[in-house]
Amino acid sequence: MVEGIKIVTIGGGSSYTPELIEGFINRYDELPIKEIWLVDIEKGREKLNIIGELAKRMVEQAKLPINIHLTFDREEALKNADFVTTQFRIGQLDAREKDEKIPLKYNTIGQETNGPGGLFKGLRTVPVILEICSDMERLCPDAWLINFTNPAGMITEAVLRYSNIKKVVGLCNGPIGIEKGIAELLEVDKDEIFVEFTGLNHMVFAKKIYLRGKDVTKEVMEKMVSQEESIGLKNIEEIGWEPEFLKKLGMIPIGYLRYYYQTSRMLAEQKKSCEHEGTRAEVVKKVEKDLFELYKDPNLSVKPKELEQRGGAYYSEAACNLINSIYNDKRDIQTVNTRNNGAILDIDPNSAVEVNCVITSHGPIPLTTGELPISIKGLVQQIKSFERTAIEAAVTGDYDTALLAMTINPLVNSDTDAKHMLDELLEAHKEFLPQFK
Repeated sequence: MVEGIKIVTIGGGSSYTPELIEGFINRYDELPIKEIWLVDIEKGREKLNIIGELAKRMVEQAKLPINIHLTFDREEALKNADFVTTQFRIGQLDAREKDEKIPLKYNTIGQETNGPGGLFKGLRTVPVILEICSDMERLCPDAWLINFTNPAGMITEAVLRYSNIKKVVGLCNGPIGIEKGIAELLEVDKDEIFVEFTGLNHMVFAKKIYLRGKDVTKEVMEKMVSQEESIGLKNIEEIGWEPEFLKKLGMIPIGYLRYYYQTSRMLAEQKKSCEHEGTRAEVVKKVEKDLFELYKDPNLSVKPKELEQRGGAYYSEAACNLINSIYNDKRDIQTVNTRNNGAILDIDPNSAVEVNCVITSHGPIPLTTGELPISIKGLVQQIKSFERTAIEAAVTGDYDTALLAMTINPLVNSDTDAKHMLDELLEAHKEFLPQFK
């Protein structure tokens, strides 16, 4: 790559963008960025303008020669890009609210990346990411696609199977959050530990934990059990694990696994929250409203701490570290979504998995983690089957395939409930699902 990196962020009006800008500013000595293009849709004009002005103030405050461009023309932005980051939400938070509320009517978990909600976010998003891939093939064929759009694992899988883009990496801030939580539990610096992750996006496990080369997995699990410590995520209700279960599992599950291991309790908590505080989407709407009021302040020229309430903590650390390592061929180890290539023996080599990888200038090289432990093998494989079936439905617009995907998801109670939810969600989201017409 030549001096002067061009980065395009699709979904540039997102409340997360200041975190990304901060990350690029902090790494400018290694990442000589010349242009950042923030792309959004016309409906997001106000937010894009607010974010764009804040981004310009941040760059000016840092006294860096980075040009910030705002546009609604994706093709204009993509020309000769070096990195394309994606962080968009089809249907915005109103769509997420429907994904969360409608399943609750059928006594089913309503969540944006799991269960029926995860299916419909995938159905809305997969066609758009594939359009972006097609544009990239024409306009910036050598660029890297760094996807942060959820469901990140499903999106990465779709790109790998249904596009010609090979330079794609899916990203989640979950593993970094788990690493930080483990370090705090051990009262050590994060750089002193190494965590071996295995699984899928939002279904990943900290399988082995090493402190200065010593296996301390058992010690960490015992601390979690005895101190009733929880290593969680801000956007998921924390319900304590049964100590005996967690100890025997012998791994730290990401917080999203509460939907599968604590289904009835999580469903009850969702119903309670929906009644008293609103769905997570409704809560986020309030958080975002306050954030954008902060962002409007012409005297604000740094990322406000309040952004952490949005659930976007460590975004810049994950995204910017990844881009920095690819650009500079750092060959360090990060946890990303990439083609399996035999890293997990129980998953198709061509599927997307979330594992530790050596990050090089030619992409992530996944580290072998072997067979999945028998205790998690079935669930992980079932979710991968769901993802692949959901992607097929998203690409083909076939109703029966969508029903099959809905029914085989472990959070759905029956094929009859699946059909009712599918029909209601298809009607609710018909504006964003033209392939099903």
